[in-house]
Amino acid sequence: MPVHYGSKKLNYFTVASTIASQLPHAVGAAYSLKMDGKDACVVGYFGDGGSSEGDFHAALNFAAVLEAPVIFLCRNNGWAISTPASDQFRSDGVVVKGQAYGVRSIRVDGNDALAMYSAVRSAREMAITEQKPILIEAVTYRVGHHTTSDDSTRYRPLEEIEWWQMARNPLTLYRKWLESNGWWNDEAEAELRSNSRKELLKAIQVAEKIEKPPVGDMFTDVYDAVPSNLFEQEKLLQQTVTRYPQDYPSDVPVRAVPSS
Repeated sequence: MPVHYGSKKLNYFTVASTIASQLPHAVGAAYSLKMDGKDACVVGYFGDGGSSEGDFHAALNFAAVLEAPVIFLCRNNGWAISTPASDQFRSDGVVVKGQAYGVRSIRVDGNDALAMYSAVRSAREMAITEQKPILIEAVTYRVGHHTTSDDSTRYRPLEEIEWWQMARNPLTLYRKWLESNGWWNDEAEAELRSNSRKELLKAIQVAEKIEKPPVGDMFTDVYDAVPSNLFEQEKLLQQTVTRYPQDYPSDVPVRAVPSS
């Protein structure tokens, strides 16, 4: 999937599709930081659906027992794809799950940017100074569809979606706070949108001129020595592109695969 990004430079683990599998990894990374005496902590992000997975419970118990400096940040938007929270658990949200494992936990208005900033900032300080885990439950709502193949109006009323979009939109709430302090207005909004659009169009133009990487990079950027199964897959792809060139972009370079 195209959003499986990561960055070693920015200490960002590569994203995985498997729900909640990153949480035990987060605890392990946090425990390694503790063992090395690092002045840092780890943050693991997941949704309310993730709290229904076994990895979530294993991770919280792991973190509580070893007192790992990790922040569990749960975005409780009420829906795990089309499954409402009421069909996932009978507990009072997710925050009590953390308390049950002995993890300091707090529930925050996830649509309040300032409240979230304050909670995460304090949690980070406590996780580092006290070397203990913390769980933050951000209560919010998913106004959009789960994916491009999802139609959320099939399992929830449109009026509910529109109410959250209009009455509890976090961007609108934050903008009203800025305006009430005299730090923002319609003119500044229009200027920002205009400048952002120009920057975006320029970035797109620059990106479109960059030479596309060879298709072979899909097979050679993981292992030091390409295993035989990937070698055969690349060879098959090269043969397919050669046989059906009309089905593939002409500007994507395909390297010739030597015989094994």
